[in-house]
Amino acid sequence: MITQEHIDTLLGNGGHVLGSDGEKIGSIGQVYLDDQTGEPSWVTAKTGLFGTSESFIPLQGADVAGHDVRVPYSKHQVKDAPRVESDGNLSPEEEDRLYRHYEIGGGTSGYTDTTTTGTTTGTVGRGDRDVDIDTTSGRHADVSDTSSTYSDTDASTGRATVGHDTSGPTTDDAMTRSEEQLHVGTERREAGRARLRKYVVTENVTQTVPVSREEVRVEREPITDANRGDAFDGPAISEEEHEVVLHAERPVVEKEAVPVERVRLDKETVTENETVSSDVRKEEIEIEGADDTRHGKNL
Repeated sequence: MITQEHIDTLLGNGGHVLGSDGEKIGSIGQVYLDDQTGEPSWVTAKTGLFGTSESFIPLQGADVAGHDVRVPYSKHQVKDAPRVESDGNLSPEEEDRLYRHYEIGGGTSGYTDTTTTGTTTGTVGRGDRDVDIDTTSGRHADVSDTSSTYSDTDASTGRATVGHDTSGPTTDDAMTRSEEQLHVGTERREAGRARLRKYVVTENVTQTVPVSREEVRVEREPITDANRGDAFDGPAISEEEHEVVLHAERPVVEKEAVPVERVRLDKETVTENETVSSDVRKEEIEIEGADDTRHGKNL
């Protein structure tokens, strides 16, 4: 049971309204007090996009779960509740519609008041009222109402309507069926980065180069008439030396840095197909208590 002691806990800690199955319905908006007992009787759940809509939920059978409040209703039932402006007041008619939606028997004898900030400021009584229930239509009517019949003419179009609307004051004689449509697009986002970086590595290069060297070769020739003069030139017996300078080649390595290529980064766009799937909701309309067979009329 929710009491006044729980109000600060629910309103001051960003609590949520949980459904009967534990699913989050929305964040807690405001708490309404009963004008007779002073105890919390209604709570609003902020639903819709960015919490711009508030749905009224009775606190009968609700309990506190930490900073949240758990109500005995499903998320679908709460979101289908009649739209009521959370302006700090609940009119008798608004309370009756809400009680009928949540299938809570009996009307109320007072309505509650709260500020738009969600903190309770007491209640505003409206006094006792006599309520008469039209058993044929399920609608409530004050006994003081001298007209007990309902018009079957649409005031906006001036044409006759079939039946009457029970879901709220903003409905007409037709029901709109809506469905969600899947719109798939693309968004551009960063998928990665590529960069060029130059660094130095050392590798061994082997090349073969021919080298030459001079070697001593001893030549002996006999004394002939051609060289006899050179042979007898000089003393008959003497000591002397003769030397020859030998040369040899050796490999010489020189390194030179030369440009070999230029490297740059470029981008190209590649298009591929990707399958996207998502769940979409749609409304279906079923007919209850209607006979599809048309008697006495040729189609």
